[in-house]
Amino acid sequence: MKKTLIIGASTNPARYSFLAANRLVNHGHPVVLLGLKAGQIAGNEILTGKPDLKDIDTVTLYIGPQHQAEWYDYIIALHPKRVIFNPSTENPEFEQLLTQNGIVAEEACTLVLLSINSY
Repeated sequence: MKKTLIIGASTNPARYSFLAANRLVNHGHPVVLLGLKAGQIAGNEILTGKPDLKDIDTVTLYIGPQHQAEWYDYIIALHPKRVIFNPSTENPEFEQLLTQNGIVAEEACTLVLLSINSY
C-alpha cells in the first residue's frame, strides 16, 4: 500500500481532501494529513506545520498553486515517488522542479484513480 501525504486536509465533508482521505483509508492506504487546522479524518489526526515524515510514497495536493511555493522544499525533501496535482492545483513551475528532482509529477484526480483501481 502507498503511504500518502494529503496536503490541504480538511474536516469539512464537502471538501475533496476529506473524501480522498476516507477513500484512501478504505482502500487500505495509510495516510498522513496536513492542514491548517487540527482535527481528525477516518481515524487519522490532521497535523499542522511541516512535521518530519518518513516513507511517503505519494503526496496528493489540495492547495492551489498560489499557496504551493512555501511547500516546494518540504515536499522535495520528503523524496516521495510522486506528487498528484488534483484538479485546480496544477502548477507547471512546481511540476518542473519535481521532475528535476526525480519525482513524478502527475496531473490527476486521487478520487478517480482510486475508483478505477489505478492508484
